[in-house]
Amino acid sequence: MKACFLHQRSFTYVTHALAVALKKKYGVTDFCAYVYTRPAYNFLKSQKDINYSALLFDEELHNNYKSAELDYDFLKQIEKDYGLPNLWPYICVDRIVRFNQLVREYPYNTPKYSHEEMLKILQVKTKAVLEFLEKEKPDFIFIRFMGAVGSLLLYHVAKKKGIRVLTLMPFGIKNAHILSEEHKRFPEVEKAFARNVASPDKNNPYFAKAEKFLRDFRVKPAVYYETATPERQQIARPKQLKFLMPGNLYKSLKFLSKLLLQRFAGESAEDYSFIRPSEWLIDRAKRKIRGLIGYDDLYDKIDAKENFAFFPMHSEPDVSILLQSPFMDNQIYLADKIARSLPAGFKLYVKDHPTMANYRPRSYYKELKKIPNVKFINPRVTSFELSKMSKIVITIISTAAWEAMLLKKPVITCGDVFYNKLSFVKNCRALEDLPNLVKTQLENFNYSEAELLNFLAAMFEETAEFELYRYWGQESSFEEILAGIDPLADLLAKKLHLQKIG
Repeated sequence: MKACFLHQRSFTYVTHALAVALKKKYGVTDFCAYVYTRPAYNFLKSQKDINYSALLFDEELHNNYKSAELDYDFLKQIEKDYGLPNLWPYICVDRIVRFNQLVREYPYNTPKYSHEEMLKILQVKTKAVLEFLEKEKPDFIFIRFMGAVGSLLLYHVAKKKGIRVLTLMPFGIKNAHILSEEHKRFPEVEKAFARNVASPDKNNPYFAKAEKFLRDFRVKPAVYYETATPERQQIARPKQLKFLMPGNLYKSLKFLSKLLLQRFAGESAEDYSFIRPSEWLIDRAKRKIRGLIGYDDLYDKIDAKENFAFFPMHSEPDVSILLQSPFMDNQIYLADKIARSLPAGFKLYVKDHPTMANYRPRSYYKELKKIPNVKFINPRVTSFELSKMSKIVITIISTAAWEAMLLKKPVITCGDVFYNKLSFVKNCRALEDLPNLVKTQLENFNYSEAELLNFLAAMFEETAEFELYRYWGQESSFEEILAGIDPLADLLAKKLHLQKIG
């Protein structure tokens, strides 16, 4: 069996540890990979654990667009073979190519490339992915993110060629992750769910686990990703000076020094994903100034006596919008349409994602507040508090709505998300349908505890539990990551019907 891994940025250390675990525990010896960022590429080239037969390096590949000639006949054929239904989704999911973000901080959104250059980038990466898969012929591909041209191409080209693609997906429960063969839904969970509904079994251990989880969650609701909580983000104005504390200042200077070293002494400065030190300083300074000025005068008070719907906003740029809900990326526009869909006397409470603290300019929220029945709520207020008081939660595909649904609240989604499978969650496919969906959920909400428990049991059956967020983006050693990766390796082996060696 040959494995292919998408190694993406700092997540490379997790995916490489997974490859090592598959080799040691299950005897998988053939590997290839698609790699993002030069530090990740250099790490993979220098390590001795895995002999990758090929490393398709995205940054090196990207530069080929400069000498490429546009081949419209090729693009038309690719659109016919792999279009979604056209080629724009491959470009729009890539925050660097489409918006020049990640290289620059949101809200910067001026593209670096022309339309023709974007097509050239797509063209050279499509040819490279096709050649790579034809030569390497992997039996399966493991992916965590599809937030770029190359990664989304890898996913769809592989699936069209009949290569299994397993995507690691979180689902709103701490340390719980699912391996899915679709990036918008969980087919294996849906099969188990249908089986649970058709033949309920109270002795099913996963059902007991679902009951315990739901009971504990309702007593003490907990987020699945603690870093994204208001307590961990610099929302309050006094926190804006925390960067001057010795520890934080040291981290900032260390990162800046790393950028400067790469800028003047390394190859990374030529990579399209490289963050220029001067632009990093400018964007960071702007964010700090926005935080020091603050937003307190824009926040509205919560009135526990009034009827309101809750709209939790997404962080931006975020693959959950760009990939799973690409036509819902204008959240002010969506808030306006939600506000128009509410009954007389209802307010729409809008709260931004805690991780967006100080990124959005004041003008963004002023525009939001022009909507007559909208109240803008301080992001220091938790989503749990607002969900409990609200009459309905309307979202794109937010985890906050998943958590509200666990608390028996009516939910409407406006994007593709796994919990749309539940009958009492309504999915809005066209915004003109939203008023009637709101009316239905407010007046005829048919919540089913049995259905939810069967769904949770099906999810736990397909779950690996490990501390992904402790390893990814943190300063864990590779040895620590390797020591904790077994649950994911075992779940992947189960999906692939691999047997342990020894």
